[in-house]
Amino acid sequence: MSHPSRIKSYRDLKVWQRGIDLVEHVYRCSSSFPEAEKFGLTAQLRRAAISIPSNIAEGWGRGTRNAYLNHLRIAKGSLAEVETQLIIAHRLDYLSVETLQAMLAETEIEGKMLVALIHSLRK
Repeated sequence: MSHPSRIKSYRDLKVWQRGIDLVEHVYRCSSSFPEAEKFGLTAQLRRAAISIPSNIAEGWGRGTRNAYLNHLRIAKGSLAEVETQLIIAHRLDYLSVETLQAMLAETEIEGKMLVALIHSLRK
């Protein structure tokens, strides 16, 4: 699969970089969740967040357009999981409304970037 010359690695992609930032923010905001959630919502939320940049990287590494598109769609699905789990965390009073809004603003940007990348690869 050919990539634009200035993009030498998935690490050069803004969508991957923002995905890494999102993982960091998810870890920070979930660190205050109750201990009882350690193997529940906390772990699930973190796994879903990690899946986003991981699938962007894995798809890139597969080397074919179809495989890349498939992994980008998986990343998009994981992003929807993260949004759902953040809303659940807020409803359980683990996240303030301000934190929820900030996190959802991040996921919205990441989602738009994923959709744009998917559309550009379909052409």
